[in-house]
Amino acid sequence: MTSTSLSLRSPASFPFPSAAGACGHVRWAQPLPPKLFRSYLPPAATPAISRRLLVPAAAGIWDLLSGGAGGAAAATLAVRRGMQLFKQGDVAGSAAEFDRAIELDPRQKAYLWQRGLSLYYLDRFEDAAEQFRLDVAENPNDTEESIWCFLCEAQLYGVEEARKRFLEVGLDRRPVMREAYALFKDGGDPEKLASNFSSSSDGKLFYASLYAGLYYESEV
Repeated sequence: MTSTSLSLRSPASFPFPSAAGACGHVRWAQPLPPKLFRSYLPPAATPAISRRLLVPAAAGIWDLLSGGAGGAAAATLAVRRGMQLFKQGDVAGSAAEFDRAIELDPRQKAYLWQRGLSLYYLDRFEDAAEQFRLDVAENPNDTEESIWCFLCEAQLYGVEEARKRFLEVGLDRRPVMREAYALFKDGGDPEKLASNFSSSSDGKLFYASLYAGLYYESEV
């Protein structure tokens, strides 16, 4: 898929991050999926660091001790190339780079949600669902990957069967994602999701509208 139009089925609608900061905060080159947006909280309210942030650090220590840093560094570059290709609309190229990253450093696979998006837009729904399930297994509080897994499996098995297979995750602290999660898990009115955040700021309306549109797409 090489189209760069900003439709729900266009990967250009969901650019990747330029770099991630501490405690889940992300610096953006362009707008991204809501999973990467984090509000700045006072220290007392900051949630515990997720395993997906700890594993790369542990991997770095292992590479230092084992002399395997070359492969990990090359894998990181492959991931960055994959992100850039995705933003440019070269979805097949991005998937190839993500696969190369896994070949270079197999530890990457359980955290490459970006690969799941690429596979989804290549209509490789079974592979994409597997990717998202791996990610949720590592981070059982990831609302959005649960939803993306549902979107893949709705294409494979239909909405009702996908809902039976729905990945349950922990409570998301973001109201817009709590409502989106309930919509996909239990069914409902996507227009209500968008209207509930029609006066919201900080991108909430955009993401409510995005997931409302994806809900309709799952039923096509």
